[in-house]
Amino acid sequence: MRGAFSDRARAAMGRFCRLAAALLLAAGLAACAGRGGDIPYDPPGFTAPDPLANRVPQLPTVLGPGDVIEVKVYRVADLSGEQVVDNTGRIKVPLIGALAAAGKTTDQLETDIAAGLGARYLQNPDVQVMLKSPVARLVTVDGSVSQPGLYPVTGRISLLQTIAMARGTAQGANPHRVVVFRMIDGQRMAASFDLESIREGKMDDPAIYPDDIVVVDGSSLAATWTLLIQTLPLVALFQPFR
Repeated sequence: MRGAFSDRARAAMGRFCRLAAALLLAAGLAACAGRGGDIPYDPPGFTAPDPLANRVPQLPTVLGPGDVIEVKVYRVADLSGEQVVDNTGRIKVPLIGALAAAGKTTDQLETDIAAGLGARYLQNPDVQVMLKSPVARLVTVDGSVSQPGLYPVTGRISLLQTIAMARGTAQGANPHRVVVFRMIDGQRMAASFDLESIREGKMDDPAIYPDDIVVVDGSSLAATWTLLIQTLPLVALFQPFR
């Protein structure tokens, strides 16, 4: 009896092991199938967003509306003082008047102020511009992350760092499909990235910029995001989203 029971037990164990292996294989195939969708992975045209294009090396000091700066014109105290970049992206400089500041680095603004003062009023003006109180610029992280929300971006940050700010991916997340939405050339564009490939060094860790929207695919993804990410027609990828 013991021998017969052992044979039946071994046979049952064998069936269980085969079933477990099949389930693991199916899960693996499902995970592989989850990578993809119609949004392309790391497309070459997915560049810096409009306000920061061609200014990536100076990203921490690019000015925008609401930023408080201090302008110093050495040896001319009356021309020095704090300025707030207004909603149109301008500041008012004594003797010069309104001057565009948004989208420029502090170094570029220094050059513009010095050129304006030197053209009529001062000989070789020595100008310094410092960013004193930057306005918080935000990135949105949504989908299958532990803490979705808005997070400040004060300097260079990558996709992996952005996910880390949201306390990592949540249970049921699909790390093979993370979509970044971004305004480029006046259009809302999208690109997919594979977190596992980035972690393994097979894909570059892309830069994330203020106003980007990062969405991690997975079981906790809202229905609207699921519909957009998984069914967006290929022809609409690099057209404005409506």
